[in-house]
Amino acid sequence: MKIHVKNLGILKQAEFSPGDITIICGENNTGKTYATYAYFGFLSFWREAFSVEIEGEKIEHLLANGIVHINLLSYLEKSQEILTKGCQEYTKQLANVFAASENRFKEAEFRIDLDSEAIQLKGQLKDQYHNKITSVNDIKFFSITKSKESDDLVVTLLVEKEKMEFPKDIISHFLNDAIKEILFNRFFPKPFIASAERTGAAIFRRELDFTRNRLLEEISKSDKNKNINPIKLFLKNYRDYALPVKNNVDFIRQLEKFAKQNSFIQEKHSDLLRDFADIIGGEYAVNRNDELYYIPKSSHAKLTMDESSSAVRSLLDVGFYLRHIAQSGDLLMVDEPELNLHPENQRRITRLFARLLRLGIKVFITTHSDYIIKELNTLIMLNHDKPHLKRIMEQEGYKPEELVSADQIKVYIAEKALIKLEGSQKKTRCQTLISAKIDPEWGIEARSFDTTIETMNRIQEEIVWGDD
Repeated sequence: MKIHVKNLGILKQAEFSPGDITIICGENNTGKTYATYAYFGFLSFWREAFSVEIEGEKIEHLLANGIVHINLLSYLEKSQEILTKGCQEYTKQLANVFAASENRFKEAEFRIDLDSEAIQLKGQLKDQYHNKITSVNDIKFFSITKSKESDDLVVTLLVEKEKMEFPKDIISHFLNDAIKEILFNRFFPKPFIASAERTGAAIFRRELDFTRNRLLEEISKSDKNKNINPIKLFLKNYRDYALPVKNNVDFIRQLEKFAKQNSFIQEKHSDLLRDFADIIGGEYAVNRNDELYYIPKSSHAKLTMDESSSAVRSLLDVGFYLRHIAQSGDLLMVDEPELNLHPENQRRITRLFARLLRLGIKVFITTHSDYIIKELNTLIMLNHDKPHLKRIMEQEGYKPEELVSADQIKVYIAEKALIKLEGSQKKTRCQTLISAKIDPEWGIEARSFDTTIETMNRIQEEIVWGDD
């Protein structure tokens, strides 16, 4: 899968292909956040943006006979066409994703290409699907199923035809959702994002009620509350925060609710959570009164978030995600995971991210940390069958499940470079994403960091030896 963007903020034209671990690095204000937020927005909205055409005759047949078979092969052949139109619809929503004016994205483009062979290979329609459409009174109206052995979607009425009062457009809507899910769900993971604003949100999460704050703001503007139109107020299109920030804040505000459920990691891979607890030096806890605390190791103290360290706050949502809501097949997106972390803990969180791959969770990060890149290089370099590498792993405490291969990682550097713009014969220097070289034995070549490190080394050498 290849993602193309044009005129997206500072990015004139760029493309990237997500891997099991995807990293975008580069200097400040170079487009990392634009690429990340645009991808998150697409993963959040693709079901709404995509549309497939359901033949009216199929719905008529269902209502007349109580059952209908819809062959999926014709939809499979149109996968790229459906995807292209869906991306066009999503592009129109970029202003909402970034909480910006529509004029800023008038020339923007977001496009995804799926390799035709990959579509056919992954889209052999071998997955099964089952869903029942019910009312608020738990009345089952119809079922939508597909077996592994069949290319047909089977829709069956579960109520008597005479009692069926279900609008045709609603039936079409559910069938549309089912077909999109079968065709594309495998390509687009469910995202969870930890934005760079998470540290502050952890402290002020009780006050960050966007709806309440908007109401208070509008009321304060009114003339002694006489001119408030509640309908107009609730329909007003607010663009206070970018979608990833809003989602992150909404998640943090509801931590007590999420604390009542367990992820598959907590149930089956508690060792990973113990290692995460070592990174933050304790554990998060929610008491019976739905109050959130941090409990340091070897202590009975209960600290509130504003009493806890910045590192504890910066990993709060990641910790709750891992323990309470993570699912295999997810994409964990973390904007600058190094925030407030000591270099040693930057290394450890990198190794924890690598372990998530074995559990079926992919990782997407932006970073300014050379420690994270170097630790990934170590995991790549150790992933070879050489006797001395096993000795080093045992000596340094590395685990086999932390090792990664070069082909699992995609790294992009946000920078200015000479590229050929679409429709142009000449190369133009503009802001883009450049794929970093990743050697199977030596790891990632991240010149974004190397240049700075080399400059610092040169200056220090001149200070020490310059007098000669």
